[in-house]
Amino acid sequence: MNARIGQAAIGALLVVLVLLCWHLQDSAAVRVTSPPRMAWAGGLALAWMAFVIASVRRSTDAATREVGGILVVHASQTGFSTELAERTAAALKDGGLPVDLRSLDELTLSHLTQASQALFIASTTGEGDAPDVATLFHGEAMRAPARLRGLAYGVLALGDRDYDDFCAFGRELDGWLRASGASPLFDRVDVDNGDEGSLRHWQHHVAHLAGTPGMADWVRPAYQPWRLVERRLLNPGSLGGPCFHLALIPADPAHMVWAAGDIAEVGPRAEGTILPHREYSIASVPEDGALHLVVRQVRGKDGALGLGSGWLTERAPLGGTIDLRVRRNPGFHAPSDDRPLLLIGNGTGIAGLRALLKTRIARAHRRNWVIFGERQAAIDRLHVDELEAWSEAGHIERLDLVWSRDAAAVRYVQHRLRLADDALRQFVRDGASIHVCGSLDGMAPGVDAALRAVLGDATVNHLAVTGRYRRDVY
Repeated sequence: MNARIGQAAIGALLVVLVLLCWHLQDSAAVRVTSPPRMAWAGGLALAWMAFVIASVRRSTDAATREVGGILVVHASQTGFSTELAERTAAALKDGGLPVDLRSLDELTLSHLTQASQALFIASTTGEGDAPDVATLFHGEAMRAPARLRGLAYGVLALGDRDYDDFCAFGRELDGWLRASGASPLFDRVDVDNGDEGSLRHWQHHVAHLAGTPGMADWVRPAYQPWRLVERRLLNPGSLGGPCFHLALIPADPAHMVWAAGDIAEVGPRAEGTILPHREYSIASVPEDGALHLVVRQVRGKDGALGLGSGWLTERAPLGGTIDLRVRRNPGFHAPSDDRPLLLIGNGTGIAGLRALLKTRIARAHRRNWVIFGERQAAIDRLHVDELEAWSEAGHIERLDLVWSRDAAAVRYVQHRLRLADDALRQFVRDGASIHVCGSLDGMAPGVDAALRAVLGDATVNHLAVTGRYRRDVY
C-alpha cells in the first residue's frame, strides 16, 4: 500500500513539473504571461491531484479490508469458544485465507465495517446472559442496529437446552447482525452442551469457506454400519451431473430413528486413509423402511470423482456396508402445527423437501406450496412424479416447477418467487413458514434476495429470528 501511495505521489509531482516547465518555456518565448493558459494548467494539475488522492483513498480502504482477512470472533466464558475459534482460524489459514482472530472485547464496529466476512463463536452463560467479555460490546455496539450491509457472517451459538433461554446470546447476536443489514453465509449453528454433530456441521461450513473439503474431522462421528440396498439413476442423459436415489438399512433396527430435516453423516472409504465425513439431507421418513438419499456425482477439475459422491454412487458395492450416522437438525424440522409451509429447492435439495412433505402428508397438513427447479422437464425429474401425484391428491396446495433449460423467460426458482409476489405476501400473512433446501451457491442467496425484494428486510429478518425462515443449504 505504501508503495502505491508513493508511486501516485511521484506521478502527481511529475505532472505538475511538466505543466510548469511547459508554461515557463512558453512564457519565455513570448515574454508574456497568459492568464487563461495559467488557469487552465493549474486547473488540470489540481484535477489530476484530486484524482490521485481519491485513488489512494480507495486503495487504502481496499487494503484495510485485505489486511484483516476473515474476522473470527470469540465470546467465551470458560474458554471453549476460544478453543473452537482457534480451530476455525487454523482451518481457514490451511485454506490459504488471511484471518483476523480476536475476542469480542477487542472488537469494534470499525472492525466489522471494514471486514467482508466474519465468523462468531458465542457462548451463553447463566440464565441466557452474554459472557463477561461481551459486556461492553453487548451494552454499547448492540444496543441499536449498525450499518453492516457489506458484511457476510456466520454464528456458532453455544448453549445448554437444560436452560430456558437456550443459546440466547448467540441468537441475539444473529438477530442484531441481520437487523444491521449483514448477510448470513449460512444459518446459525446451535450447539447443545458441546454436541459433536453440531460442531462437525460448523466445521463443514468452515471447510466450504476455506475451499478444503478434505479437512480432517475435529471429532470423528460414531458411525454405525448401514447396508446399501438400492442405487438408482434418476436423470439419465442430464446436462448436469448424474443424480442417484440411494436406500440404506441399518444393521441395528434401533437406528431407524430420525425426523424429516435431519442429516446423514457418511464416512467415505479410501485405501489406507481415514476420511472426513460428508453430509446429505435425508429424503425419507422411518415409515418408508429405509433411509433415502439423493446424491449427485461431483467431479473435480481433473475429472476425478468426488470422495463422498464417488463412494456412494459408484465405488461402494450394492449390498455393502456404509459408515453412517444420523445427526439431528431441529432447525429444519417440519412445523408441529398446520400452518402453511412454503418449500423451495433445486437439484438434490429435493431430498429435504421430500421428507418434509411426507411428514406433512402423514399429519394431514395440506397447506403446502412447493417451488422446485431443475434443468429439463423431460430428463431431470428428481422425484417430480411424486410431487405431481401429491399435488393431484390435494396434499400440495400449489406446485411450481421451474425448468432452467426449457423456459424462455423464467429460469430459476428465485425468478418464479418474484413473479408470485402477491401470493407470497398473502401466504406469509397467513402465518406461513419457509423452508429452503439446495445449493448454497446461486439458489440460496437468490431466493433470499427475492424474499427480501417482495417482503422487505424487516419481515425476512423477523421470519428468520422467529424460526419461520429455515434453510438446509450446502
